[in-house]
Amino acid sequence: MASLNMQFSSQGTARDVLVKINADQFERLAATFGFFNPEFLKSLQRAEKDIKQGRTRKIKSLKDLRS
Repeated sequence: MASLNMQFSSQGTARDVLVKINADQFERLAATFGFFNPEFLKSLQRAEKDIKQGRTRKIKSLKDLRS
């Protein structure tokens, strides 16, 4: 796996992080996460369809998904 140099900096509150990468680095990162995988792209299309049909709910925390 090729290395990926990124620049991190903290701004605003202690919970804010700024990550700076260029377009080429972003494409490598996206490929690593599988964002160009056909199955992932199909899942995005299904998610958009669900949103348009109102089959979503707002959550404040990932813990809300357990219920």
